[in-house]
Amino acid sequence: MKNQNTRVRNKQAHFVLRSACTIFETSKIGYVSVIQSKKRVFCFVLLSTCTIFARVMRIFLTKIGLWIQGLIDFTYPPFRKFMPSQLYRYAACGGANVVFDWVLYFLVYNYIFKDRFVDIGIVTLSPHIISFIIVFPVTTLSGFLLQKYVTFTASSDLRGRVQLVRYMLIVLANLLINYAGLKLLVDGLDFYPTPSKMAITVVTVICSYIGQKKFTFKVSPHSESNEKKNN
Repeated sequence: MKNQNTRVRNKQAHFVLRSACTIFETSKIGYVSVIQSKKRVFCFVLLSTCTIFARVMRIFLTKIGLWIQGLIDFTYPPFRKFMPSQLYRYAACGGANVVFDWVLYFLVYNYIFKDRFVDIGIVTLSPHIISFIIVFPVTTLSGFLLQKYVTFTASSDLRGRVQLVRYMLIVLANLLINYAGLKLLVDGLDFYPTPSKMAITVVTVICSYIGQKKFTFKVSPHSESNEKKNN
């Protein structure tokens, strides 16, 4: 009798233990499901927010670009005989971005990094180099936005990120042309540095315009024909 009661109690204890384990596993699965649902909701909200922000910024940049384009086109008539409107916009945007680069570099160098050397472990950066590193990506992005939303406004077949990568490739190509040209004219042919730099600048401007038009902001033939009609 005693053994039978012991077996009954053991069965009851085993049943209670199994029930507790089942409840724990169910609760654990439910908790994991809730966490996964919250993650999915968070990712959905984040993606939706980024999408809405990107669309709003695209609309804003398009309107600002059209406004700047209107200002540039207002000064275009005296130069109509010498260059097409798109080239004039390209020159105006490029010149404005160069001035912005000079002003920003002056401010960063004189008011942030003047007489300050930055040690990054591998190498110590001088004030003028670290100022260039800070300013270069800012003015590169501003130049890209100006060319995308002011100069080359026809519908492109390429996505914005692809255009940005191609724009950076053109910028790097211009840096290489400047370096190679200065080495050839100044070090190789013993020309004066300033006239050499001016001559190279003319070459890089022409190459850059062709590269941006035919490579970075490439458009379909239909859009290009419409752009010519509007001009």
